[in-house]
Amino acid sequence: MAGLQQTNSEKILLSWVRQSTRNYPQVNVINFTSSWSDGLAFNALLHCHRPDLFDWNAVVSQHSPVQRLDHAFNVAKQHLGIEKLLDPEDVATACPDKKSILMYVTSLFQVLPQQVTMEAIREVEMLPRHSRVTKEEHIKVHHQERFSQEVSYFTFLLSSCCPKVVVSLTYPISF
Repeated sequence: MAGLQQTNSEKILLSWVRQSTRNYPQVNVINFTSSWSDGLAFNALLHCHRPDLFDWNAVVSQHSPVQRLDHAFNVAKQHLGIEKLLDPEDVATACPDKKSILMYVTSLFQVLPQQVTMEAIREVEMLPRHSRVTKEEHIKVHHQERFSQEVSYFTFLLSSCCPKVVVSLTYPISF
């Protein structure tokens, strides 16, 4: 039960993030897991407080979440002195590790302006809780990825001896 509740520190941190990224329509941070996986939240947080460091539109136009995450982590290291504690590949998943995200965002909180309004805190308290759904979604995505890898490997093995069979395996498989 305690794992489902947000601590006051988490509420304040999430309030600060939401308040800081409010003017970035592509960003909607509601948690410390999936909201960070596309890299936009980290970049918006940095850009809000230090718009002189990079062009926001250039970051948005980057196609890969890994590229956007790498950009944010490099900017934070170079200009704010925050070590690259996270690997972009580990964050660019359906459900990145909450404690890792919290640790990194806390590092940003310590070096960037920290003003948080009561309105922002109340807004966070009204957000829906999706802890169980997120974990179930994470498991489902993991199983789908694993199944896809197994089908690809099986297809590769069959292609050397039975090319006609491979054609029948290339049709989309729905779950």
